[in-house]
Amino acid sequence: MSKLSHPYRSVLYMPGSNARALEKAKTLPVDALIFDLEDSVAPDQKALAREQVCAAAQAATQGVYGKRQIIVRSNALDTDWGEADLKAIASCGANAVLLPKVDRASDIHTAQALLESAGLLPDTTIWAMMETPLSILHAEEIAASSPRLAGLVMGTSDLVKDIQGQHTRDRLPVISSLNLCVLAARAYRLVIVDGVYLDLNDADGFEASCQQGLELGFDGKTLIHPKQLEAANTVFAPTTAQLEFAQRIIAAHAEAEAKGKGVVLVDGKLIENLHVQDAHRLVALSSAIDALADSSA
Repeated sequence: MSKLSHPYRSVLYMPGSNARALEKAKTLPVDALIFDLEDSVAPDQKALAREQVCAAAQAATQGVYGKRQIIVRSNALDTDWGEADLKAIASCGANAVLLPKVDRASDIHTAQALLESAGLLPDTTIWAMMETPLSILHAEEIAASSPRLAGLVMGTSDLVKDIQGQHTRDRLPVISSLNLCVLAARAYRLVIVDGVYLDLNDADGFEASCQQGLELGFDGKTLIHPKQLEAANTVFAPTTAQLEFAQRIIAAHAEAEAKGKGVVLVDGKLIENLHVQDAHRLVALSSAIDALADSSA
């Protein structure tokens, strides 16, 4: 399956120690779930969280989460729990394992070797958190690190802390970091998901952050609460007008090609092959969103 064939408009973090949350996730209109063993889990709950998350991921292979993608975020390998996490996640049936605190390609290589020695399933991919200054500086190196790597997740909260910056509405303190990671992801055909928005009471600010993420080139946004789902799903989905225009582009270009022409005007706009490729991308994304909705109904 192509790394880009599933929608990732909404990617919701779920604390692995919260069994009720893991159960509730089965009914949420979300594209992907991150079952978290790291930041949202207290130290004395790590073992319980690992057990519950692996059980939930195994259940997902039986279809109880529909077509939602299941991603498990481990603790870092330099913690007391990281190695045990990766050994457990390797064969639990999750679609992907998300590695935190990735600084360079060698971090991916080390984790992949451990995962494979623990029986990593053939279809389980690796994702990387981009949340440290070194990860940003090594974005291309990380993106190219392994055929197993399928996605990048921005950890903007940690990044702002590490650069001693500030959270602002326009996100100028991290805009270059966001740009670099999008470039790396697109260069190596990886999924890339934007960071979280922390103020649950600021719906307008959250929607604006989603819109900015869309404009920057992200596939979707990581979320911290189900109340953020609707806006993320709406912003990162093609609009009806965009889809109608895409269909006209595809049809007009096909007609022009049949006549031996390389360019065509649609609604007064010059259309070339690059526009046709993007039109096909939007139509495919819409079809994937529809298929996911049907499976969750």
